[in-house]
Amino acid sequence: MGRLADKNIPITGGNSGIGLAAAQAFASEGARVAVKLEHVTRTYRRDAFEVRALDDVSLTIPTRGFVAIMGPSGSGKTTLLNLVAGIDHATSGSVVVGAEEITTMNDRALAAWRARHIGLVFQFYNLLPVLTAFENVDLPLLLTHLRKPERKTHVESALQAVGLADRMDHYPRQLSGGQEQRVAIARAIVTDPTILVADEPTGDLDAKAAEDILLLLTELNRQFHTTIVMVTHDPRAERFVDTVYRLDKGVFIGSEKGGMSATPRVPLQPAE
Repeated sequence: MGRLADKNIPITGGNSGIGLAAAQAFASEGARVAVKLEHVTRTYRRDAFEVRALDDVSLTIPTRGFVAIMGPSGSGKTTLLNLVAGIDHATSGSVVVGAEEITTMNDRALAAWRARHIGLVFQFYNLLPVLTAFENVDLPLLLTHLRKPERKTHVESALQAVGLADRMDHYPRQLSGGQEQRVAIARAIVTDPTILVADEPTGDLDAKAAEDILLLLTELNRQFHTTIVMVTHDPRAERFVDTVYRLDKGVFIGSEKGGMSATPRVPLQPAE
């Protein structure tokens, strides 16, 4: 699997378990499929009622793919994303990410697995307003055994990758919405995850900023071979992804090719 190091962006080392060793394990023989769900059901109890958020879902997502999970509100998109990211547990069925069955992991093992393999991008950025862009991106690395100079190199590389090398000392209030989301993406990739999970990453942006973020995600996928699984309502996203997976009322109703499966690569645009 291509990593950030392939583009002279270093990968996290030390004893944290993040980075090259995790990537090599993920890319081992038998892990050509990044995600495989088999007969997955997720139900929740609300008072006396049972809500079936996902109903017998089976699908596969290829390694190095950029895919969108789409469907109306309440269709189970975010529930599916949370299962892939190891944030939630399936009620029944199997969730395999890389070559690892994560359904049976306990909370402690799942947290360690998630730290090694998953980068998270949220709709509302989730940046800490009292920290600079640099300090926000540095946060995940504080959980590793990297020394401060090593962390600095990683953070600078991640911000450079998203086109914000000149905004490192800016606070979130000094950035546009699109720039804030770029910082959030830098924070998600700074540990060099094997899968980037994005929940409505363009949902709080205007049209131009949304397209810039979709283009950035496309280039991260193409240049660094990062598998990206994105939940979105944004119909523009279909032009940027390889495959669209559609859900309705918790049921997987099929997939179709996205625009990037037949579209030439486009150069990464600098941030405004």
